[in-house]
Formats: sequence, C-alpha cells, structure tokens
Amino acid sequence: MIERLSIYGSNNIGVFFSPTDKYVLAPSNIPYKVVNILEEVLKVKILQINLCDSVLLGVLTAGNSNGLVVPYYTSTEELNYLRSELNINVEPMPSKITALGNVILANDNAAIVSPELDRKDVEIIRDVLDVEVEKFTIAGYKVVGSVGVANNRGCIVHPMASEEELKNISEILKVKVDVGTVNAGFPIVGVGIVANSNGILVGSASTGPEIAHIERVLEGLI
Repeated sequence: MIERLSIYGSNNIGVFFSPTDKYVLAPSNIPYKVVNILEEVLKVKILQINLCDSVLLGVLTAGNSNGLVVPYYTSTEELNYLRSELNINVEPMPSKITALGNVILANDNAAIVSPELDRKDVEIIRDVLDVEVEKFTIAGYKVVGSVGVANNRGCIVHPMASEEELKNISEILKVKVDVGTVNAGFPIVGVGIVANSNGILVGSASTGPEIAHIERVLEGLI
C-alpha cells in the first residue's frame, strides 16, 4: 500500500517520522487522522513522542526492528520511555553528529553509514541495531540516510547513484535497489518518503509516475 501525505503543511514527511518493521516514531502533536493513516499503511505500533524538544524524529534517530540510536543529549527520561514502550535496544550516540537519520541508512539486514562517523560510532550502531555496518557514500553524498530509503524488500536512492553504488548497496542491505525521486523531481528521497516493509507514504507533491516507481522499488518488484 502506498499513500500521499503531508504534515505541518510540508511534503517533506521523512524528517518527521522514524519508521521500522516493528514501530514508528511520530511527533506527539500530529492529528488523529495522520495517526490513523500511519497505522493503516505501515501496520505497526505508532509511538508518539517529541524527542529532545523536537518533532524531527526522522532526522534525529535511526533504527530497525532490533534497536534505535538517538542523539547524545537525549534525556534519561526519554531513553527509559523509549525502552519501555518499544522493548528494544535504545542507546545514545556520543557523536557530535546528531542528525543520525541523515547519516544512517538501515534495514533489518545491515546498515550503511556516513564515512564521517568514527569507529566508536560504528561499533555502537552495530551493537544496537544488531547488523553489519559499512561506511559508504551514495551519489557522492555522505548523508546516506537522506539520499536513500530502505526496508526489508527494497531500497530507493538518489538518481545520480552509479551502477556500481547500486550493486554495492544491494549486496550490503540484501535487497533490490534502484534510483528515483519524490515530490515532483526532488532527488533527496529520504526527505519525502516514510516506509517499512508493510507500506509506503510519500509527500503529497509526488507525481503518479514517481509513486508507481517508488512502490515497485520498495516492494522489491524491480
């Protein structure tokens, strides 16, 4: 299932939600209608929380079914709440890079991370998400979580990614990969797509051909 969505008047829905096959983090003040759409399309638990006084959950966090990494300044109260509600590994990252969703592209098979993360960061990601981790760039971008969206069925990335990069991403994440855009030609696909293996949400400005292609890719049908 794939649906269009906007939130706070924005088509950049990817910055507000952190989706996995086990849970989705969503801002605490979103309308019930949006919560219902999330539940209907993604078919997992929706946990509403403003983390670190921010609604940008897709920017601040990165996770999979096994775990979640959050910025170092996440409060103890927030950490305990996430752990109790999600029943997974939740750990703060010591890195000065706090936009973790922008620099980590993960599914339940593996994670691709920015070369700017250091060895300790990589070890934490590996332990918390319980997957192998590879440093990589996509289309020359270090913000791999912004220029890619992955679930356990497929992965869509920036349209300038090379054939070699697509092959490497596919081998790492163990899914089929293709390039694409969202929101009428925007190449930073992570900003406009929210997806897990059950369903897909795209920014409301996305065109029919974009939606059809995103659906094929993230359902592993390419």
